[in-house]
Amino acid sequence: MGIQIPASYRPTDSEPFMNERQREYFRRKLLNWKEDILRESRVTIHNLQLETTPHADLADRARTEAERQLELRTRDRQRKLIAKIDSALRRLEDGSYGFCEETGEPISLKRLDARPIATLSIEAQERHERRERVYRDD
Repeated sequence: MGIQIPASYRPTDSEPFMNERQREYFRRKLLNWKEDILRESRVTIHNLQLETTPHADLADRARTEAERQLELRTRDRQRKLIAKIDSALRRLEDGSYGFCEETGEPISLKRLDARPIATLSIEAQERHERRERVYRDD
């Protein structure tokens, strides 16, 4: 599968950027995140299937429907997140993972550890958000 790295391993700036150990670390992190999301989705689907009894009380019915809608919106966001995780895994395979899509410079390891699906460096992300704010205000 991949190389062996200890469970305590964390990428550091003292090693070559996106070396084999770092790539394996992020691959595992992304796969574990994806599996957690899929597990939560299976639980949600199971719970939604169990709760098919209509409520006689209008307030209970409204509460149940609101909870169901919230859960479905959450699942939709997570479906989009899985697509981003899959994209990050593809970038790991093709060697572009960890490099800013805008500048081509390495994304900091701290940022990747906090947000492993990041495609922009912090500086590029901040520029992007400033441009969004300017256009949104127009």
